[in-house]
Amino acid sequence: MRNKKAEQKQARLASYVMLASVVVFMGGSWLGGQLGLPVRYAFLFDLIAMAGFAFAMIVLFRVWRARQHNGE
Repeated sequence: MRNKKAEQKQARLASYVMLASVVVFMGGSWLGGQLGLPVRYAFLFDLIAMAGFAFAMIVLFRVWRARQHNGE
C-alpha cells in the first residue's frame, strides 16, 4: 500500500466486512431460532461470520504493517 488514501480505503472495507459479519451472525441466529432451522444452518451462519472476521483481520494486519513500514 503506497499512500494514506489506499490504507484508509482498506481499513474502511474491513470495518464494513466486520459489520456485515455481525449482522449475518446475529440475524442468522435469530432467524434460525424463529424458523426452527436445523443446527447445521446455525453452523453455516457461524462459518460465514468467522470467514468475514478472518478477512477483516488479515486486511487490518496488512494496513498496520504498511503503516509501520511507512514510519507512521
